Amino acid sequence: MGLDDKLNNAATNHLGAAKEGAGKLTGNGELEREGQRDQAQAKLQEAGEKVKDAAKGIGSNLKDAAAKVKEGFSKE
Repeated sequence: MGLDDKLNNAATNHLGAAKEGAGKLTGNGELEREGQRDQAQAKLQEAGEKVKDAAKGIGSNLKDAAAKVKEGFSKE
């Protein structure tokens, strides 16, 4: 996950928390729910980025494993 993505997700999450808190303080249910949605969106985006990062790692690990298997067969 890039630094820009992390900063964007953190900002969205904190802004959502502020909206939720302001909604609770003022009795504005719509603002409170909007803040909760913003926080949920930030968490989903973060999870998606983690999945992308993990998938990149898997591809690299598979290439390394295939190279080792190939080396093992060529030594015989």
